[in-house]
Amino acid sequence: MARTLFDKIWDAHTVAKAQGGSSLIAIDRVFLHERTGAAALNRMAEMGRKVLDPARVFAVMDHIVDTRIGRGDGTLMQGGEGFITETRAACKAAGITLFDVNDRDQGIVHVISPEQGIVLPGLTLVAPDSHTCTQGAFGALAWGIGSSEAEHAMVTGTLRLERPKTMRVRFDGGLGFGVTAKDMILTVIARHGAGGGAGHVVEFAGDAVKALDMEARMTLCNMATEFSAMTGIIAPDAKTFEYLTARPYAPADFSDPHWQTLHSDTGASFDREIIIDAASIAPMVSWGTSPEHTIAIDQKVPEGPARAHDYMGLAAGDALAGTSLDAAFIGSCTNSRISDLRRAAAILEGRRIASSIKKALVVPGSLGVKRQAEAEGLDKIFEAAGFEWRMSGCSLCFYAGGEGFPECSRTISSTNRNFEGRQGPGIRTHIASPETVAASAIAGAIADPREYARSREAAA
Repeated sequence: MARTLFDKIWDAHTVAKAQGGSSLIAIDRVFLHERTGAAALNRMAEMGRKVLDPARVFAVMDHIVDTRIGRGDGTLMQGGEGFITETRAACKAAGITLFDVNDRDQGIVHVISPEQGIVLPGLTLVAPDSHTCTQGAFGALAWGIGSSEAEHAMVTGTLRLERPKTMRVRFDGGLGFGVTAKDMILTVIARHGAGGGAGHVVEFAGDAVKALDMEARMTLCNMATEFSAMTGIIAPDAKTFEYLTARPYAPADFSDPHWQTLHSDTGASFDREIIIDAASIAPMVSWGTSPEHTIAIDQKVPEGPARAHDYMGLAAGDALAGTSLDAAFIGSCTNSRISDLRRAAAILEGRRIASSIKKALVVPGSLGVKRQAEAEGLDKIFEAAGFEWRMSGCSLCFYAGGEGFPECSRTISSTNRNFEGRQGPGIRTHIASPETVAASAIAGAIADPREYARSREAAA
């Protein structure tokens, strides 16, 4: 019988089937971060339980670390230092690998796991973070869990789960000029709703997906959780194996025939399928307080929930392009990799952000990304344009009670969520691609990145 990639991974990891249709699934990798890691490990220690296999568990300092240059354990979040010091102590006691505050490989969990080759095709990987689905870009079954589930996975090496349904989202044809993976996933959510993927593992496929590089595939899978899916996944191919080869935790090569079996068989059946013409996608920007409140940049704000209109200060019929901005942010597990920074810098080079932009940040996704960007001179381009260059971390992707934008600012952000207060009290967030953030920061208002990219090409 033809099977999907999900079917193959699920079946290979099924330890036992329980009554009621649930299964006990083997877990290959567990990742922790400082907001929840110490609590989980300390509860286990209090109950006399140990990590079953410390070599399969990793932890990182990323969520509340200070991203300003020269950081230590202190954070701008009140009481944040305790999360860091307690996580460090708990990881040492448990014998698990920790990517500490100033470790050269530190970064956002969903950035450094692929960088280190910790995620691999065909594995199961869990973390107490909803954007763990990012790592499905490598053909792994990766999803977010709660802290208590993390404890169970660490102690037993398993989790009990109901088998999800399957969905394939196929992007036929090629993307237009200036259109990115961020625009692809925002299009899916805008057209099919923030709950459209609920209860499903979503496999992204089609010509446009195959054409994406690995970092763009990570962006696509990252926001599967904003589609309410359990996870997103993409079948591994030559690009996947080339990316992973010889990374610290990956095999030296992928010549074993097993790796070539990790794909959905021809004729495999999905519970639901969505087909999107890639050429129909334009640069997308959110207008409201849910990722589904998103439109093409040249469209007008539609009729939506009154609360969203009131919070964002935008009425139905308003043009989104030209809406004035106060702040800009490039970063997060969605769009903070070297390719993201290169594309944004290409638009910013030789230009300055508008005087109306009161705060603009670039936060690399890892210290490895930061080093690479600095080696290429990207940091100088950002700084010359008026952006502040930072250390790696989650930073202002979310507001943790520490650093924030000026109250009630309107910001353009390469992050994944635009909920009320997501980036601080009263902050009105428009999510978009790094290119759109860069172009909009220059204009001081929401702007089409294609205009800036075309003018750059014309000048060349």
